[in-house]
Amino acid sequence: MSNPRRKNHWQDLDRDSAIAWQGRRLHRFLRDCVLPFSLHYQRVFATHGLTPDDIRTVADLAKLPLTSKEDLLPTPENPRRTLDFVLKPDPKVLARRPSVILRALLRGRERVRAELDREWRPIFMTSTTGRSTEPVPFLYTQHDIARLGLGSGRIVEIGGVRPDERMVNMFPFAPHLAFWYMYYSGIDRNVFALATGGGKVMGTEGNLRAVVKLKPQILVAMPTFLYHVLQQAVEQKLRLEGIRLLVLGGDKVPDGTRRKLGELCAQVGSPGVKIMATYGFTESKYAWTECPITPGTPPPGYHLYADQGIIEIINPETGETVPDGVGGEIVWTPLDQRGTVVLRYRTGDRCEHGITWEPCPCCGRRLPRLVGKISRVSDVHALRFQKVKGTIVDFNELERALDDLPGLGAWQIELRKAHDDPLDLDELNVHVTPAGSGNEAALDHAVRDLLHAHFELTPNKIVSHTAEEMRTLQKVGVALKEQKVVDNRSKVAEPTAKR
Repeated sequence: MSNPRRKNHWQDLDRDSAIAWQGRRLHRFLRDCVLPFSLHYQRVFATHGLTPDDIRTVADLAKLPLTSKEDLLPTPENPRRTLDFVLKPDPKVLARRPSVILRALLRGRERVRAELDREWRPIFMTSTTGRSTEPVPFLYTQHDIARLGLGSGRIVEIGGVRPDERMVNMFPFAPHLAFWYMYYSGIDRNVFALATGGGKVMGTEGNLRAVVKLKPQILVAMPTFLYHVLQQAVEQKLRLEGIRLLVLGGDKVPDGTRRKLGELCAQVGSPGVKIMATYGFTESKYAWTECPITPGTPPPGYHLYADQGIIEIINPETGETVPDGVGGEIVWTPLDQRGTVVLRYRTGDRCEHGITWEPCPCCGRRLPRLVGKISRVSDVHALRFQKVKGTIVDFNELERALDDLPGLGAWQIELRKAHDDPLDLDELNVHVTPAGSGNEAALDHAVRDLLHAHFELTPNKIVSHTAEEMRTLQKVGVALKEQKVVDNRSKVAEPTAKR
């Protein structure tokens, strides 16, 4: 295989060549790594009467059942269930492989033993955030960390970051993929990068001081946290000149958010900033990026690399793979990982237009791309505003609509029970902060019109706040991710039954 770091190797492959290569690599990965050493997939393959010889092409993946987060969660019978997904090689099996025997003859047994230990022994961990279920750990070996650097370095490459530029990484310090992914990006591409740890480590003020002193060209952060940092810079009349690129991840980046961030950058002395959003998830151990674009430009989609893994788009109802250009749920299968490995993993994320292999309209790369809005299935809530029936609200679209509303700065949606009674109706309150010197009464009217016209919702209350009050509400610098939607319904205690 050619050196994966060669700049144009993967982005020059046509669709058929890339998919054919993936099929061959998939077969070898299953044969040499997954089936011999994964307890979970040994059981899965045995149950379905499969062997690695049954899977030699990308299309053959459909023979395998889908994996979901529920398969990883602990049970009373198996509280350490996630370890069943960790590749645990038998040293005796490895020692009998012809390639290992040859390496031992050429390099010596001790050196090869140390190399195998670095390749297979887990030494690092990230974890899911646990918003809807228990956090799930994902283990990495030195092999995975090298791939982590390679993947994150490609984000820096697509962003056009030069070695003489400086990055400030404001992702929150935690066993969280976003922080570590961008931490290794600077190391891989030999770019100076300060990881501040986000608001929980240095606070908004500390992050601002770092930007003022380092004068970075690139800021890396969650979009809501970066909004508050830049807003505070405007309030303090600071000059943050020279910023040319914002790299955003960990949350949705609607057009309205891009516009607001661009406007704030211009106010602090960095007009014409470009923005690139990233998409990733803990279970993949990867993240992908779109090209840098100016606010107002349609996002071109997230660039995928054939050597990292296979992304399928499935019909979430039937589980069947859909054709290119058709939207559906994102499913992930790696091609070169150790530590924790999941096959055909259902992300719960839906991509609006699926995958395209057309050249990117921004950079011309022929890499496949995920195109359109990506939404979480779990962000669709059933709310009971009336006695008769419930209302299904897609908070993915609701959040985008609020972010895109002119005159609205930061906001928070609060769900609660009427009269703090768990048996009563649901209430929806919207907390808002005007953008700039906006009019509160006009903003109240605009929010009510938006919710009624597009979602047939009537908020119970719209409450205006100062920027500082909103930072407190959203737990900026306190929570791992700023709280834009807060569901307080479950916090209401059930009434005690009378005896």
